[in-house]
Amino acid sequence: MSTNTPSYAIGKQFHAALLAGDWAAIRSLLHDDATWTLPGENTISGTAVGADAVVERVQKIAGYGLSFELLNILVSRDNVALSLHNTAHRDDAVLDEYLATVMQLRDGKVASIETFLSDVPGMNAFFV
Repeated sequence: MSTNTPSYAIGKQFHAALLAGDWAAIRSLLHDDATWTLPGENTISGTAVGADAVVERVQKIAGYGLSFELLNILVSRDNVALSLHNTAHRDDAVLDEYLATVMQLRDGKVASIETFLSDVPGMNAFFV
């Protein structure tokens, strides 16, 4: 694993901040014009535009009580992806999905994020 690359460090910092609920730390990793695109037809789907909107989306997702299990941090020459297993439950719904959150980096910060999911219908049912 390429743990000594800048992109790996950004992926690790992003996940650690997510677990800690450190929204300021997540904001510090983002370009002002960062975007985050999620599939589906639910309250977190679509593209969040701007760093503040990305942070609001992270807060909204975390507000559903998810467990964000990090499976792996994957790096390319310039970018990073988090391989995650997200789970959560409430009385009327269960979330159990695998995903890749791919972060495109620019000048050492996150410029865009795109998330790929294993269970879009399950996500739609959970995030209502």
